Amino acid sequence: MAMLAQRKPEWLKVRIPQGEQWKAMSRLIHGHGLHTVCDEAACPNKAECWGCGTATFMVLGDVCTRNCRFCAVASGKTGTEIDTGEPQRLAEAIKELKLKYAVITSVDRDDLPDCGAGHFAACIKAIKNTTAEVLVEVLIPDYRGANLAVVMAARPDVIAHNIETVPSMQNIRDARAGFEQSLQTLHEAKAAGFITKSSLLLGLGESEAEIIVAMDALRRVGCDILVMGQYLQPSARQLPVVEYITPAQFAHLADLALQRGFSSVVSAPLARTSYHASEGYRKLGPASPTAAEG
Repeated sequence: MAMLAQRKPEWLKVRIPQGEQWKAMSRLIHGHGLHTVCDEAACPNKAECWGCGTATFMVLGDVCTRNCRFCAVASGKTGTEIDTGEPQRLAEAIKELKLKYAVITSVDRDDLPDCGAGHFAACIKAIKNTTAEVLVEVLIPDYRGANLAVVMAARPDVIAHNIETVPSMQNIRDARAGFEQSLQTLHEAKAAGFITKSSLLLGLGESEAEIIVAMDALRRVGCDILVMGQYLQPSARQLPVVEYITPAQFAHLADLALQRGFSSVVSAPLARTSYHASEGYRKLGPASPTAAEG
């Protein structure tokens, strides 16, 4: 698709976090003892999102029981002890921040009997009970069956789960993850009537034809929202970038996704699952070129 990965191109350079809003966000989040994926996964959009008062909160601790080859989050055989006070602290922080749209994600917790589904549900309920008008998007692990039912019973507004990459490259994920089981998570959520969302990290060596295969698979299970962004190597321990995809190529891929019937597409070099999440939600409706962000 694009050039071989060498020096990071200009379109991927981000500004250093600054400004009073960013500092206030940082104080509030850390003051409540909360984690954000912005920090833990070294997200390139932290400056922009925190600067405008949005954040993606990470619950269930900061140690993941899976070890994906692209991810910077700390991993271990067991996670940290469940913090039963976290749901209410999270709800209070969201209220203080005056958020209208909150994104909640988590590490994987295969060490727990319900893989953390009950804690997710408690967080959703606490947020809704504290600030009823807040829209809640949850970016969940590959819950299926009973565990997914627990989350759905709490009535989030959007259920997201990432396939991460194309079918042929799923070996970059932990061996306990898989393309088909991720599709099953999205299928079950959609069958229950929820808005669903997934994302692809690009620049790992996938071809355009493989991206289209992944798009078509997501549409077969009714996925509504697709996010595509550039993979960036968080540290020397993770996979290297194979190629940098240009903004024009991301716009082209957005067109391909819209042609396949996704209701909303966010496709840009720095796009991540929760990046511009509220905008993606607002753009739901008949697919049209205006639903894409390049």
